[in-house]
Amino acid sequence: MTTLVRDTRIVFTRELKPMLRDPFSVVFGLVQPLVFLALFGPLLAGSAGAAGPVTAGGSVWQWFVPSILLMTALFGTSAVGSNLLFEFQTGAHERMMVTPLCRSSLLIGRSLKEMVPLAGQSVLIVAVMVPFGFTLHPAGALLGLLLLAVFGVGLGSLSYALAIAVRTNEWMFWLVQQTLLYPLMILSGMLLPLESGPAWMRVAAAANPLAYLVDAERALFAGRVASTDALWGAVAAGVTAAVGLTVGIRAMLRSAD
Repeated sequence: MTTLVRDTRIVFTRELKPMLRDPFSVVFGLVQPLVFLALFGPLLAGSAGAAGPVTAGGSVWQWFVPSILLMTALFGTSAVGSNLLFEFQTGAHERMMVTPLCRSSLLIGRSLKEMVPLAGQSVLIVAVMVPFGFTLHPAGALLGLLLLAVFGVGLGSLSYALAIAVRTNEWMFWLVQQTLLYPLMILSGMLLPLESGPAWMRVAAAANPLAYLVDAERALFAGRVASTDALWGAVAAGVTAAVGLTVGIRAMLRSAD
């Protein structure tokens, strides 16, 4: 265990250094969520009469900002496998595989590193939205960010596993990622409430772990820390992390074959 922790720290530091040398990549990653907040948020506010659940808890931002934070995590961590594809092309991954580092640490360290820009972007988004009427509940917000981190580790691990599986066909990585990403996002109620959708969409959402995370983030950022939604969100994030790490570590162990 000590070796795994030490090696994970080494991989985490190696992956983090390029980002610290180029912090503008984190700032650039804020463009998409801020565009959604600026252009999609007012549309939600304008349709509040038809979309009752959006404003049931008060300001439309109280409903939409947690969605944007989760969307940032979803897009960011699901694409991290592309970094590994680049390492396959340059031979950097093969060089890492011949080092004495624990193979599991190669995945865990990379996945944990992805939480650093995610945390930074989330804090900046919340800071930007507070002057516009978003009410911050610190305890719930911290737990919400923790759930995002757990979920992000799992999804990032699955992204790395996908990259390893299709490493000889880069286009296949983006095809699978994009094919899965948008249905999961729409069927989570992230952008529009599913309460007003057809029954089959609500049934499909019940099997989507992202839907439970959306409800949990909204509950936590509204200060409802001890709610049932928060509990189910924690279960969904934990299961995603467990499945992602299991699949990802197995893929990493076999990547040297």
